[in-house]
Amino acid sequence: MLRLDDIGMNCGCEYTSFPLFEGLEKYSRYTHSVGVALIVWHFTHDVRQSTAGLLHDISSPAFAHVIDFMHGDYLTQESTENGTEKIIAESVEIQQRLKKYGMKTSEVADYHLYPIADNDTPRLSADRLEYTIGNIVNYRQASYEKTKELYDNLIVGINEENQQEIMFADKNKALEFAKLSLQCSKIYVSDEDRYSMQRLAELLKDCIQRGIMTEADLYLGESFVIEKLMSTEFSANEWRKFRAYSSIERIDGSPDSRVIHAKKRHINPFVSGQGRVADIFPEYGDALREYLAESQDYAICGR
Repeated sequence: MLRLDDIGMNCGCEYTSFPLFEGLEKYSRYTHSVGVALIVWHFTHDVRQSTAGLLHDISSPAFAHVIDFMHGDYLTQESTENGTEKIIAESVEIQQRLKKYGMKTSEVADYHLYPIADNDTPRLSADRLEYTIGNIVNYRQASYEKTKELYDNLIVGINEENQQEIMFADKNKALEFAKLSLQCSKIYVSDEDRYSMQRLAELLKDCIQRGIMTEADLYLGESFVIEKLMSTEFSANEWRKFRAYSSIERIDGSPDSRVIHAKKRHINPFVSGQGRVADIFPEYGDALREYLAESQDYAICGR
C-alpha cells in the first residue's frame, strides 16, 4: 500500500511541461485509495466494502494506466487490475489483518462486487467520486469548500435499475457536480493527456525490450523507474524529451505523430426520486453527448 504513495493519479502527465498539468499538487494512488475507503465507510459502515475500496489499486504499476496503453488496453484501462487478488492473497501482513476482522480474500479482492465502491459508467461510485473530487480541486476547477458542499448533498439511494448508488438529494447540486466532472473528463482525453500516455508507454516498452528495465520494475514505484530511465544515455535522452513536451499539434506525416484513442470517462449522476442529470437538464445531456461523440481519429504530435 505504501508503494502507491510513489504512483501518481495523473499517469505520468504531471512529468511533462504541458501547461494543462503544470503546478499540480501531489496526488497519489495511496491518497486516492484511502479516500475511496473513507467514502465507502462514510456511506456503508461496512468493513468488507471499505477494505475492498482501500485495496482496489494495490496492483497499480508506475504511471498507472500508461501500462494499460503499453498492453494495448487503452479503451478499457483495466489490465493493471489483474494482479490485485494475487497480491492480497500472498501478503502475510494483509492476511493477518483480514483474519483479525474475520474477512476472506475473496470478499475484498474485487471491489466491483460492491456498487457503492465501484459500478459501471456513468453511475457514481466511491472510486469515481474520489478521483473526480480530487481532480476538480487539483485542476483548480473549484475550491475544496465547493466540493465539500457538493459531497455533503450525497446520499445512498436506489437507482432506476433497482440498485444502490451514491446519488444527490438536490438536482441543482447534481448539475453543478456533473458540469465539473465533465470538465475533468475532457482533460482525461485531451490531446495532451493521450499523447503523454502513449509516448510514455512506448518509451517504457522500448526500455524493457532493450533490457534497461524489466516489467517487474514497474511495480516498484515511479522514483525507481525514473532512476532506471536515467541510467543510460538513450533512455535519459528520451525521458528528457518526454518531460520537455509543452504543446500539441494536430499534424499527420511526422514520425512522432500518433492517432491515439482513449477511454472516455464520464459521470451522469442520479438525483434521488428524479432520475439522471442528463434527463433532468437537457443542456447537460447535450453537452455530454457532444463530448462522447467527439472524434479521436486524427494525428497529434508533441513539441
